Amino acid sequence: MVRFVMAASVIALGAAACATSMQPSPMAVTPVQAQDSYYVKAHNAVAARAAERGAARAKNVILFVGDGMGISTITAARIYAGQMKGLDGESYQLAMEKLPYSAFSKTYTHDSQVADSAPTAVAMTTGVKSYNGSLGVTQAVNLKDCATAKGNGTTSLWEIAEHAGMATGIISTARITHATPAATYAETTERDWESDKDVSAAGKAAGCVDIASQMISWQGAHGNGFEVILGGGRTNFLPNTVADPEYAAQKGARQDGRNLMDEWKAAAPNRTAVIDRAGFNAFNWSSDGQIFGLFEPSHMQYELDRAKDGKGEPSIAEMTKAAVTRLSRNQSGYVLMVEGGRVDHALHAGDAQRALADAVAMDEAIAAAVAMTDPKDTMIIVTADHSHTLILQGYPQRGNPILGLVKEGDKLVMAADGKPYTTLSFANGPGSVCKPQADGKWLCERPDLTNVDTTALGFRQQSLIPMASETHGGEDVAIFAGGPGANLFSGSVEQNEIFHVMARSLGLVK
Repeated sequence: MVRFVMAASVIALGAAACATSMQPSPMAVTPVQAQDSYYVKAHNAVAARAAERGAARAKNVILFVGDGMGISTITAARIYAGQMKGLDGESYQLAMEKLPYSAFSKTYTHDSQVADSAPTAVAMTTGVKSYNGSLGVTQAVNLKDCATAKGNGTTSLWEIAEHAGMATGIISTARITHATPAATYAETTERDWESDKDVSAAGKAAGCVDIASQMISWQGAHGNGFEVILGGGRTNFLPNTVADPEYAAQKGARQDGRNLMDEWKAAAPNRTAVIDRAGFNAFNWSSDGQIFGLFEPSHMQYELDRAKDGKGEPSIAEMTKAAVTRLSRNQSGYVLMVEGGRVDHALHAGDAQRALADAVAMDEAIAAAVAMTDPKDTMIIVTADHSHTLILQGYPQRGNPILGLVKEGDKLVMAADGKPYTTLSFANGPGSVCKPQADGKWLCERPDLTNVDTTALGFRQQSLIPMASETHGGEDVAIFAGGPGANLFSGSVEQNEIFHVMARSLGLVK
């Protein structure tokens, strides 16, 4: 079903806004969420800036989302990237930092000071703020009550683009049914319902559909569906009676007997499903074919572990270059999301090195996209959905290894407990220095890191508060942008304004 309000816009833009160079095209629509209060406020804020500044029309948009990539992670990744190249890390510049416009994004959700990845992604894909744990729905739903999602859904930019005849794509190093990529196509009050086995009995009784199934049905309901889908998460698309094509000991998760990868392929001609590097390399990216690539049963490998994958996985930069090649064939333009999803997972694990390496890998994808596109017609946005509790601390000397112990000259700097400490640490997480004792009490005492190689792969940075999984952080995150309409980013903006900048710049929304 096409979910647009086809009447004139219900939002008053004012005469000045209508006079800008970014008036909507004849194909522009009014999304179903257009009367939501968050939508209205963000729409009008962006319209006011467009009226004041003017902005050129974009043909294409690429949205890069570094999941969990807060400002401290960007800073550490910059130093890490420079040092890995043998350069001065502190003054090194990432590709994202070279984009000409920047702003802060406020990530709070409708119900939480500290956000999770689902509603923050939805803010960017639909222009509204909603509840932690929900996807593609507005504040009008009752959380955990999936029946209330009906009538309180949203129209994503990817849906609008498909109906306008544009090409669309999603790339993630996480499962393609995970929060960020799923925000382009799914509607649910429970983000964890990725396959039918995950949906509660009450949810099934209410007619709620799992996210993987929604992606397959989305393909027929919105234009010809995504031209490019690349990521992880095969398990959610395969039945539990079928062995995984790469790991024979594993099976699919689905209980309904459906093989959704086969269903997707059979639903239209000129479709290709792939599961490894060989399939990825064999696809003709200069053709008009559609591709569905799922390279792992769950998330893709971390960048530092990718070479160990038996059948091979493309890098996020390779996937980005391939997607841009394919999507650029559409003369009406394209909308592409690229998520560095495993930055978030490494931070949750208290593993700064893997997080920084994945952030740098995404930056290489950004550099590739910049090199392949024309800033006169393609808007590129780089941001994060939320932050984490990673911090840079102490007074390490210039050039000190970002993963190392804090030093001044050749001398370790000691904390008040007489032990050295690393530049990077977390406020909470599995690396906590607090450990439970046999008597039920907790002992908080830092291990001595003097003879520990803190640069070794898998080292967990120390933290204070004990958590099985480190938590998100609630501070603002960065937006870097370039191309037509990027001048609408400045200062501190609401996260859901990102949707309105993209949609307005493309001329897709009234």
